[in-house]
Amino acid sequence: MPDPRDASPYDALLLLSFGGPEGPDDVIPFLENVTRGRGIPRERLKEVGEHYFGFGGVSPINAQNRALLDALRKDFADHGLDLPVYWGNRNWAPYLTDTLREMAADGRRRILVLATSAYASYSGCRQYRENLADALAALEAEGTELPRIDKLRHYFNHPGFLEPMIDGVVASLADLPEGVRAGAHIAFSTHSIPLSAADTSGPVESHGDGGAYVTQHLDVARTIAEAVRERTGRDHPWQLVYQSRSGAPHIPWLEPDICDHLEERHAAGVPAVVIAPIGFVSDHMEVLYDLDTEARAKAEELGLPMRRSATVGDDPRFAAAIRDLVLERAAVERGAEVRPCALGTLGPSHHLCPAGCCPARTPRPAAAGADSPYA
Repeated sequence: MPDPRDASPYDALLLLSFGGPEGPDDVIPFLENVTRGRGIPRERLKEVGEHYFGFGGVSPINAQNRALLDALRKDFADHGLDLPVYWGNRNWAPYLTDTLREMAADGRRRILVLATSAYASYSGCRQYRENLADALAALEAEGTELPRIDKLRHYFNHPGFLEPMIDGVVASLADLPEGVRAGAHIAFSTHSIPLSAADTSGPVESHGDGGAYVTQHLDVARTIAEAVRERTGRDHPWQLVYQSRSGAPHIPWLEPDICDHLEERHAAGVPAVVIAPIGFVSDHMEVLYDLDTEARAKAEELGLPMRRSATVGDDPRFAAAIRDLVLERAAVERGAEVRPCALGTLGPSHHLCPAGCCPARTPRPAAAGADSPYA
């Protein structure tokens, strides 16, 4: 039987995230990084920047990633897993290319990547893989010996991701006034994306009708709702809803929007709502602004009691889930037999993104996939 602490052939884990500004002077440069090549007017960036300025120009995502790093390092050390953990961002310091350069200088040759996005989609998976390919190309141009990079599978239905969210929904329901608790509705919220991106999310065989992105979120919502029913003895109605839409208004995106949904539920006589942000790993800006600020204001305007349940963040169960995924992938690479862990009906995701998975409108090289130029 393989050693449960054996992460070979990997010699490092890279936490790869979106990044965010850490002060007012960072906000517009950060948004320019996020929107580079899309022709977004500077005035529009200033409008979006107001979301950050309302919180002192600081996104909480970097602090949350530091907390997750600490949780991962503690979990690994407590379980005898000798695997250093690094951190790099797509859009702000520490930048991905700089971190990969540091890892290469430290002699890391087989790297696993944990992206802070649990689901299949272009923006949630392939774009990260494109960023990895860009970073590797930059190192190659510098003459650096390139490491091999693999990405951990999607963890949307791993118990260590789901169980903290189940607890969060149960706690939020319990926090509602007793008179409205029994009839409370659960709104499972995630980031809206263009319909075209949703329909082409996941492997080719899953394309169409929302693709893997919608299917995976529905599986998570259904699994959490069933667990909540088992724990509370009540069958709360629920719906998958969307938030954080951006882009041109004539391009169709996934709906309904969370604020529109609150209005519709209130009109239907629902006495209270719990918003469960299942699409997000931590309480970053899109949770704090779009849910805790905009959606909360809408609920207050309607006189609708609302609670927002917690994201996973640095919960020890999530850190343990990442350790489980690391050891699972390492065992697969060694040719050992493994039993991957998952809840819901969909089963574990693929370990290697196949060709045509979550394609971009304009094809670009992407690392850590079957079609990677850096395999």
